[in-house]
Amino acid sequence: MTDMQSRPDYARDFDHTTEEWANHAPEIWDEYRQSCPVAKSDIFGGTWLPTRHVDVSAIAHDTENYTSQGVIVGPVPPDVDAPMGPAPPITSDPPFHGIARRLLLPPFAPKPINALEPYTRQYCNDLIDTLLASEGDEVDAAVGYAQHIPVRIIAKMLGLPEEDGEIFRKFIHAIIETPGADEELPPDETLDAYLDNQIAQHRANPKTGDDADLIDYLVAADIEGMPLSDEHVRGSIALLLIAGIDTTWSAIGASIWHFAQNPDHRRQVAEDPSIMPFAVEEMLRYYAPVTMARIAATDHELGGCPVQKGDWLLLPFPAANRDPEAFEHADQVILDRKANRHGAFGLGIHRCLGSNLARLELSIALETWLDRIPEFELADPERVRWSKGQIRGPRELPIRIL
Repeated sequence: MTDMQSRPDYARDFDHTTEEWANHAPEIWDEYRQSCPVAKSDIFGGTWLPTRHVDVSAIAHDTENYTSQGVIVGPVPPDVDAPMGPAPPITSDPPFHGIARRLLLPPFAPKPINALEPYTRQYCNDLIDTLLASEGDEVDAAVGYAQHIPVRIIAKMLGLPEEDGEIFRKFIHAIIETPGADEELPPDETLDAYLDNQIAQHRANPKTGDDADLIDYLVAADIEGMPLSDEHVRGSIALLLIAGIDTTWSAIGASIWHFAQNPDHRRQVAEDPSIMPFAVEEMLRYYAPVTMARIAATDHELGGCPVQKGDWLLLPFPAANRDPEAFEHADQVILDRKANRHGAFGLGIHRCLGSNLARLELSIALETWLDRIPEFELADPERVRWSKGQIRGPRELPIRIL
């Protein structure tokens, strides 16, 4: 890491919610992996950060020593107990996890997700039309493009108003980027209040058949003949809303950021479009946006470190994806990389059930951008702003069209 002496001692005092961390996370992970592979901070009552693939994978697969009840590190412990947790199935422990996950598999199977392809492609082209119609040669690829795509698609799937995109982004900022900030919102402006209102509307006016949306689906679902509780429905919608938006727009933005600085990679894709599926996977590996969390369920050792019950653990899948012990030439972007079993969608039982949707959105977003705007560069690298917290991607991405 450059100029480590002028920065805080991250091995004893890291804070993933700061601008400093957001701007230098990959370098910090690399430094840790070499000198302190399991770091510890006093933040939020005690938080551990493993950076090697072997440790991250082991924790993700270990449901005995770690509970998934809390997946976002913050000052307030989860208020819904295991095994369900506040946002099933991602906050659920076995055996309830398997039940909750199976409920959501059908809507995210390849066939229904692939049916969204024409709508997604048209929307991406509409966004590009708006960007190209703007005055001057500078656009913001995050604000004007990446952040809109998953918002529109997940709103369509859930049956939520498309115009509520800014509301969704406010919730994401409060919950993901500034942990605990959502607790300070007025009761009628919280995500819970918003979703409770939407659930009530869906219960009062249910849609069926082809007209049914994902909220209708959850409201009508049952577990062994028992309808889902409002808490279960609300938690699952919150998961789909937050995980389905922030992660994908971050991946889209980071990929555009990469291509803006690597014209050789733009030419490589343009000259051989058949490598695009591999390029998408490599973007996911190298710029994986998600760091998940667990809570220690027992006192135990991790890499020789004394983890205590109740401690938070961050699982930086992006750091695991850059571990040279797990990937050949891990520090290089190789667009046509063939062996690429990355962990961008998580590892273990909580591997992202929306991976089909994320791949569709990222693929179409990149294909459309590179086709419509083949030559571009960063307008000013210093003005790129990366998100804080557990999802990392550009929030402001000024691009100059060449």
